[in-house]
Amino acid sequence: MQAFNSGWGQWRLGAAAGLLLVMGAAQAEVAPPVRAEITGLLDFVEHSGCQFVRNGTAYPAPQAREHLQKKLTYLEGKKRINSAEDFIELAATQSSMSGKPYQVRCPTGSQPAGTWLNTELHRQRAQ
Repeated sequence: MQAFNSGWGQWRLGAAAGLLLVMGAAQAEVAPPVRAEITGLLDFVEHSGCQFVRNGTAYPAPQAREHLQKKLTYLEGKKRINSAEDFIELAATQSSMSGKPYQVRCPTGSQPAGTWLNTELHRQRAQ
């Protein structure tokens, strides 16, 4: 009987540890609706025809998307992204190196990148 109880206890301990691992992995993943919103924002950046100004240098939209994707990947690895707003605030508002705000130059004018992306996020959610 002791061997059965010992085995049962080890099984329960192993099952609990496995459950914690699965839960931790699930929490590390960005939820599918959030992923869709962020992808929508990255697509918007890439196809906007606007220039993305980082640290005084203007970059074409496809290059801006690439840069933001790299920052997103880094922040996801640190488990810092839980919403599209997190993405905008942590990856697309300012330079993480200099602290200078990102700007967007479009044919209609210039504005802070964070404002521009938050406006687009609200537009996408309203659809």
